[in-house]
Amino acid sequence: MVSILRSTTTLLFFTLGFTQSVIGVQCESSAFHNIALFGGEILEVKTVTHSDLTLDIPINQNHYSKKVTGLNACEVLIKHTHPGYNDVINTVVWLPPAKDWTGRFLGAGGGGFRTGVESNLTLPWAASEGFAAVSTDGGHTLEDSEKIEKWGMSSPGNVNWILLQDFASTALDDAATLGKAVAKAYYGKAPEYSYWNGCSTGGRQGYQMAQKYPEQYDGILAAAPAIYWNELMMQLFWPQVVMNDLGEYPTFCELEAINNAAVEACDELDGLKDGIIGLPKECKFDPKVMVSKQYRCASTNQTTTITKAAAAVAEKTWQGPTNQGGDFLWHGTNPGASFAMTGATTCTNGICKGAPFLVAELWIKYFIKTDPDYQTSSVNITTFQTLFEQSIQRFNSILGTSDTNLRQFREAGGKLLSWHGLADTCLAPDATAEYARRVQERDPKASDYYRYFEAPGVDHCLGGTGWYPGNALKSLIDWVEKGIAPETLEAQTQGQGKVRKANLCLWPKHLVYVGGDAAEATSFSCR
Repeated sequence: MVSILRSTTTLLFFTLGFTQSVIGVQCESSAFHNIALFGGEILEVKTVTHSDLTLDIPINQNHYSKKVTGLNACEVLIKHTHPGYNDVINTVVWLPPAKDWTGRFLGAGGGGFRTGVESNLTLPWAASEGFAAVSTDGGHTLEDSEKIEKWGMSSPGNVNWILLQDFASTALDDAATLGKAVAKAYYGKAPEYSYWNGCSTGGRQGYQMAQKYPEQYDGILAAAPAIYWNELMMQLFWPQVVMNDLGEYPTFCELEAINNAAVEACDELDGLKDGIIGLPKECKFDPKVMVSKQYRCASTNQTTTITKAAAAVAEKTWQGPTNQGGDFLWHGTNPGASFAMTGATTCTNGICKGAPFLVAELWIKYFIKTDPDYQTSSVNITTFQTLFEQSIQRFNSILGTSDTNLRQFREAGGKLLSWHGLADTCLAPDATAEYARRVQERDPKASDYYRYFEAPGVDHCLGGTGWYPGNALKSLIDWVEKGIAPETLEAQTQGQGKVRKANLCLWPKHLVYVGGDAAEATSFSCR
């Protein structure tokens, strides 16, 4: 439940002890009239006073659930443009009372084509943790994020390069600059430490800040990062291509039956039978052994036989995108990761068709082909390679986020902490591991400022049956402020049943069971 009392310029006083000394008259638009942005023009500043908030904050990106009571905060809304670019960007900053401010600043990332936070509780959560926190819409509203025709194209057949650049990086840099300026105006001093927190697109944004704006954040927490964006968009569409090429569209139940068999076959590779494939790269399960076997679909209560097409879709999804000759193009998701997002189909009266992951389909239609009417159902393995290449050639400089040169970030004293769930339904964890490998090859001392961890059994950003590192932000803060570099990340399972704990391993080490109570972190080791 959320209970919010708002005022734009007039403070409300209650008998709850919320007095002028807590927030004060600074929570007025006039308090921020000196805010400026080089290369930008401030169009409008508004403020909202939040008093005595009660919030039930669910588990979300890089934090556990939390009950918040008595939260007071000043919300500052800034509208700005880049003269000559015809863009309008909205930035939101939440400020806890001065007595509750830790001196820390937090940038919050987005997801999909959303530049900023998807949850209206993310910034309040940050404020409740003592952060001055910022997010941006990147020049297009959250509601319009998947309506690409409203922002992604400047005219039929033409990409809106300005708003795409805003989404990719410019608005993120602006938000950090504006957010810090707002905090300084409100508290009378600049933040002592600045952090980034994001997953998926938000994870990509974190890497982007380290690569392109290395002095904005002291510490960056980037989970399941959508780096190598242009390859990733095509990887997300790959299972649909396989089905298009086969002319057959297996049901979700059929694919999940194969996935469940893979879990059964590879579960104990890490030494423990717990329904988690802890070492997916060592899983040699062949989906073809399932052909002609029967399975029962719970949603339809029917028993059906697994087809060759379903086995082929599973095999090629795990293998990852290839060209027509079968040569590697990009990484695939792991056995144990659901097919629900990328391998989705819809069936009517026994006839099925593909249901592409929306972000990937929009990417192909609006950005690669610049044609909203383009039929993605026509994409086969032959045409896929061309689209894959065009995705990289046309957009890598804007959205690739694959630059392994982190020298400036290192010299600025920055720390980049990243993790990825090995059961990610959408993004291939091996892509993040590849980036980590390339960085280490470039700089053997990279672990001084960049550390990557893998979370067995965790889905995209959170969820799944594995160990979720919901306190990773604390580990990052300790690294930045105390110099304690994390060798492991504390993590625990979510959902029903007994909570199980484990310490996630610094890549390239893997978590293995060594004996004892499987619910205790001491029963696991990194090897």
